Amino acid sequence: MLTSPPDYRHDTVLPLPLEVTADAWAVDAACSGNPGKMEYQGIDLTTGAQLFHFGPVHGTNNIGEFLAIVHALALMQQRGLNKTIYSDSYNAILWVRKKKCKTTLERNAQTERLYQIIARAENWLRTHTYTTPIVKWETDRWGEIPADFGRK
Repeated sequence: MLTSPPDYRHDTVLPLPLEVTADAWAVDAACSGNPGKMEYQGIDLTTGAQLFHFGPVHGTNNIGEFLAIVHALALMQQRGLNKTIYSDSYNAILWVRKKKCKTTLERNAQTERLYQIIARAENWLRTHTYTTPIVKWETDRWGEIPADFGRK
């Protein structure tokens, strides 16, 4: 695991492997319990700065991963950017491609606010087009994604 930027990287302040594009954002979610207190964030891989953070709300990790990708897509479009998005969640990437959050989380008073946010994200995916590459972060090869909350 890298701990500081390698000598050959001058495009980032983060310890990224060569295969990873620094002109990109990384997203990740954390959940305490399943379901439980869920939050997500996005990090700029060039600067290491937090771009956005949401939560905690009652939800699941997969929902957070899905919402983090959609949040990043919408924010990039709003800012006129088109960078790569890295996510370590295969499920979330698939859900975004299908424009549907396939959660089995029970819908009730505690989760209603989150379900409204999910509906908004799904609607955004249906009504917007994007060319942003969404790439699976290869944790086994590259270590934890820089957007990780570090609670494992």
